[in-house]
Amino acid sequence: MTTKMSPNYQSYVDSLEKELMQMYRLSDSAREKGLDPALKTECIIAQDIADLVEGLVGPKGVAASIRELNTKFGREEIAFKIAEQIVEGKFGQMEPEPAAEQAIRTALAIFTEGLTAAPIQGVAQVKIKTNLDRSRYLAIYFAGPIRSAGGTDQALTLVVGDFVRRLLGLDRYKPTQEELSRFVEELRVYERSVGRFQYHIPDEELKKAITLIPVEVTGTESDPVEVSSYRNLPRVETNRVRGGALRVVNDGIVGRSLKVLIIIEKLGFQGWDWLRDFKKKSEEKKSGGFMDDVIAGRPIFAFPSRRGGFRLRYGRSRNTGLSAVGIHPATMLVVESFLAAGTQMRLELPGKGGVTMPVDSLESPVVCLKDGSVVRVTLDNFKEVKDKVAKILFLGDILISFGDFLYTNKTLPPSGYVEEWWIKDVKDALKNGFGGDLEKAAETVNLSPVKLKNLLENPFSDELTAKEAFALSGALHVPLHPRFTFFWSGLSSVHEVTLLKDWLTKAPPLMNQLMWI
Repeated sequence: MTTKMSPNYQSYVDSLEKELMQMYRLSDSAREKGLDPALKTECIIAQDIADLVEGLVGPKGVAASIRELNTKFGREEIAFKIAEQIVEGKFGQMEPEPAAEQAIRTALAIFTEGLTAAPIQGVAQVKIKTNLDRSRYLAIYFAGPIRSAGGTDQALTLVVGDFVRRLLGLDRYKPTQEELSRFVEELRVYERSVGRFQYHIPDEELKKAITLIPVEVTGTESDPVEVSSYRNLPRVETNRVRGGALRVVNDGIVGRSLKVLIIIEKLGFQGWDWLRDFKKKSEEKKSGGFMDDVIAGRPIFAFPSRRGGFRLRYGRSRNTGLSAVGIHPATMLVVESFLAAGTQMRLELPGKGGVTMPVDSLESPVVCLKDGSVVRVTLDNFKEVKDKVAKILFLGDILISFGDFLYTNKTLPPSGYVEEWWIKDVKDALKNGFGGDLEKAAETVNLSPVKLKNLLENPFSDELTAKEAFALSGALHVPLHPRFTFFWSGLSSVHEVTLLKDWLTKAPPLMNQLMWI
């Protein structure tokens, strides 16, 4: 290990390794008594992912190559490079069929970082079979342990299979009409009799995918449920449903076509541009389509893009990141604690879901109380309004990182006007209008230079009053601070705007209080 550590941390790691070796010696001495099936402890210590991959699926010596490539390439590139080395015989000459199986298993182990059973049990076998025109092609047999949670890695297994097929000089898989219909029938039978998939793909889309995938996606039977129409096909060894193969196509290649397309384009691999068609189809679907998969009985906090729901805010805090989103802790309380740290939500964008984490620097929720008053809920006033809430008018912000949108290849929707945006406008105005002179700017808006400096460093500060916010906007010609910007978009008609105008006209003292409180 060449990782640099502090002396204290190095001592801690050394103590862990020492205790681990003591337990191994104790286990080995117990196994030597012959009371267990094996005379040695089965688990082998792996120092890194490279050791883990070699220990799981091999081939012998691949760990050194993985470590070498790890200094130059990312995980996906490494998987393809290792697959190529296996086929070319770097780790020993093999016949085409065993070489293809070894390359695909090792690549899948690298994709999953050796953390799932997929490379060992998910891929049952790899065969070289024959098309009706006597050309030879590659078939990958998936078993039941393949699951939807690793859909992107499943799909990439097929891409690696295509890569290996080309290295071996094999032709494409050319399905018959009966085989296409069999796959669709089998998938629908599985949905009715066994279980649902993460995505519902139309029949024509499934047939199109099977036709365009260059390798055959097949598998072993996973459940004692049989098809009734397309039975006893020559190239399909079972009449029962093949759950692993169905998931790879439905939830992998088609369901996650966006993610797969990004990786393929990054690798510069040709021949998979047809995934763009599935991308376009998914973009044409209505934004609320994701709610088809919401489980009955689960609370729905807001319908897609509905006013009053969560407001998108870009960024991340220390406890959020990839597929981990932030919401205000007051929101967690307002929705009767259905949301808590670690709760998974189904989201409209950017991915299929996210784990919620509390972030108190976000916009908090707004509620209407039973007496008709409107209150912004905070952790300080929640106990006072807890039993008086009649309606939630605004759920507050939801913090999602830009990386989530980049990872799923989704268009960035517009964000609300937030403090980070506002402070950038203020700094630009100070630079352009006052040459960066804080004292001159503070004098113009009747603010102390210290307070203005603190505000520039922390735009979330509660020190700024409404009067000072209006003075800043007027002097610097910037939008009003987000805390004092009301929800004008909530006015959905000219009639409502007129009502508000009349109300303000008839209540000037209240207007003054509203403006300068």
